[in-house]
Formats: sequence, structure tokens, C-alpha cells
Amino acid sequence: MNTAVLFIMPLVLVAAIMIPLFVSLKRIKQGKTVNRKKSVLTNVVSFFGVLVVMTLMPLTGAFAEGAEAVQTALSVGDGLKYIGAALSTGLGSIGTGIAVGGAAPAAIGAVSENDKAFSKALIFVALGEGVAIYGLLISILILFG
Repeated sequence: MNTAVLFIMPLVLVAAIMIPLFVSLKRIKQGKTVNRKKSVLTNVVSFFGVLVVMTLMPLTGAFAEGAEAVQTALSVGDGLKYIGAALSTGLGSIGTGIAVGGAAPAAIGAVSENDKAFSKALIFVALGEGVAIYGLLISILILFG
């Protein structure tokens, strides 16, 4: 299959998912009423339509030449390396979300009561965000180390 088609097809499918949102936003901007149930239903139907298309496309053999190249180039160790990198980044990001989710509201509350607590509050929020940076660093070490 042509490389340009393989590049453009996902963009067209993402556009198909986003069109109901853009239509709804345009109608809101024009001051017209928006049927929210119809808009959400259209978005869900377009999402699952794209999901079905993207699931069935590899079964047609459209990506066969790329799949053969990937199968010959990668080993089990390479696959485990990519899974490890994905887990370290993903779990680090989840940990950051949990840490910042607890620290940021407390920091906002502390700053609202005492303006001088801003620097201390900022440090606690930044410490939580550091977990994601460490996860990303481990991923880079796994992939390129």
C-alpha cells in the first residue's frame, strides 16, 4: 500500500471522530441550540466506526509488508524492552497524577491562607511531578542503554 495513504488514513479517521465536536462548537458559537444527546451519540458512533475500520484494516493485508519487516527485525527481548519502557513511563505518570492530585489542592489552600507559603507549596507539587521525570528517565535508559 502506498506510504502516503498509510500516513493520511489515520488523520482522516481522527478527523471523522472530531467532526461532531467541531459541528457542535460551531453551532454554539452561532448561538444555535445543540442537541447534546444527538451530538454524543454521533461522536460515539463515529468513534466505534473508526475502531472497527482500524481493527479490520490489518486483516485485509494492507499492512502486510510492514508487519513482515517488524517480525524479522524484533526479538522477544526487544518486545520486553518496549513493554518495560512503557510500564516505567505509564506507572510513573499515574504516580505523578496521584501525588499532584493530593498536593496541589493542599498547596492552593495553604497559599490562600498564607501568601508566604507559596514557595514551600510549589516544592511539594514539584516533588510529585519529579516521579514522572524519573519514569521517563528510566524509559530512556531501557530503550537506549
